[in-house]
Amino acid sequence: MRTQDPKERPLASADILSGLNDVTTVPATTGAQEKTSSGAAAWISPNVILSTIRTLEALVIGLVGVDLWALYISDGVLAGAAHYAAPILIVSGVVPIVFQAFGLYTVHALLRVAEQSARVALAWSIVFGVMTTIVFLTKAGDVYSRVWLLGWYAFGLVALLCFRFLVCSFVRKWNKDGRLDRSAVIVGGGPRAGKLIEALEATDDMDITITGIFDDRGDERSPAVINGYPKLGDVSQLVEFARNTRVDLLIVSLPLAAENRLLEVLKKLWVLPVDIRLSAHTDKLRFRPRAYSYIGSVPFFDVFDKPLSGWDMIIKTIEDRVIAALAIIFLAPVMALVALAIRLDSKGPALFKQKRYGFNNELIEVYKFRSMYVEQSDRSAVKLVTKDDPRVTKVGRFIRKTSLDELPQLFNVLKGQLSLVGPRPHATQAKAADRLYTEVVDGYFARHKVKPGITGWAQVKGWRGETDTTEKIERRVEHDLYYIENWSLTFDLYILATTPLALLNTENAY
Repeated sequence: MRTQDPKERPLASADILSGLNDVTTVPATTGAQEKTSSGAAAWISPNVILSTIRTLEALVIGLVGVDLWALYISDGVLAGAAHYAAPILIVSGVVPIVFQAFGLYTVHALLRVAEQSARVALAWSIVFGVMTTIVFLTKAGDVYSRVWLLGWYAFGLVALLCFRFLVCSFVRKWNKDGRLDRSAVIVGGGPRAGKLIEALEATDDMDITITGIFDDRGDERSPAVINGYPKLGDVSQLVEFARNTRVDLLIVSLPLAAENRLLEVLKKLWVLPVDIRLSAHTDKLRFRPRAYSYIGSVPFFDVFDKPLSGWDMIIKTIEDRVIAALAIIFLAPVMALVALAIRLDSKGPALFKQKRYGFNNELIEVYKFRSMYVEQSDRSAVKLVTKDDPRVTKVGRFIRKTSLDELPQLFNVLKGQLSLVGPRPHATQAKAADRLYTEVVDGYFARHKVKPGITGWAQVKGWRGETDTTEKIERRVEHDLYYIENWSLTFDLYILATTPLALLNTENAY
């Protein structure tokens, strides 16, 4: 989506290659990360931007009409307000529809406001012209002030243009920073990847920036540089690369006929919180157009979608921050009493911090109320707490059974490290039947596609507490993955509402 001199792209790829020193001998993630991860801001969905602008422009037009009515017509009296409310509401609702038809809701239009000003003025004039024609034909002209109508047209146009120039300044900055383009990696090199890159670069509205290529094959079958883009490593290194570098999209260029190789690659990549697309532009087998998704005009099959993106991510973030803030306010007295009880029961701080796996395998420090004696605390959870564990204090037993020890994690939610609802964050050395969770469950890290939560679907279904058998962690992960695949706001609210009832079952909480 960024306007870019074609000559700049090979130079950028060369810079990445120089960071790698020797692609064939140096781990690929090292140099590439230095170039792509530093200061890399998160992708902003253009759909979210455009739908927000639609809503705000409708509000701008409505507010201009209301303000002019309040200043010139109302004279402090609401009489006749209903007559003016109707055209204000109708025009405010029609403006986004007409602007959409005029192609004014694209990133290109927002980046070039000066060039699009005439089109904005024409679209607004058509909307207003149709409205005034209807007023004339229905003989309702006497109801409305001509000064108000002309003022609404003039000030409405000025307000729309000013708003667009303001938006343009933000969009240009985001575009310059690469936040409107998805950062993409191509999986699979060789001639097929070359043809794919050529097809993508030939399209006018490509909304991705290709970082590089990953392929398990050697340089004799998959060259170190394809169309100016470097091969950064193999598929196993790609997983680590995506953990440390902003990657929004994985494009698999392998043919459908290479079924075994394709399944092997996808098995490694599906644990990542990214969109995964399978290239279809060179396949001879053709499906109906709606079977594909498109980047520009290039067709792809959707293999995996990032669980939360766009408006879903915004809604969940608002849910987390608002409810967590309210919960902290209302539960502050309870947390104060728990902290006091801990300090009176045993020496040491009331709070305990522990490293746990967060979103995309990131290590985060999770807050808890201390439930163990300080000298016996196990920060890596090498040995999970068991029934009548001597390391747990008297107060600790109570707060663990009632889950009061988890309340400080509300501050992790405010910091954006946790969600209210999600897979529980596990300690780095947590085990089931003396085996690390990653050794017990195949694809365990897929539960880290979303932020971990204070409570979750597994917890309300009874899979909380000690994991002394492999089945317990397997069932927990199974429920976590179900939650990720079926997320909705109502699902979250249901889990939050049923969590207090689930806490009454303390059978496995020690």
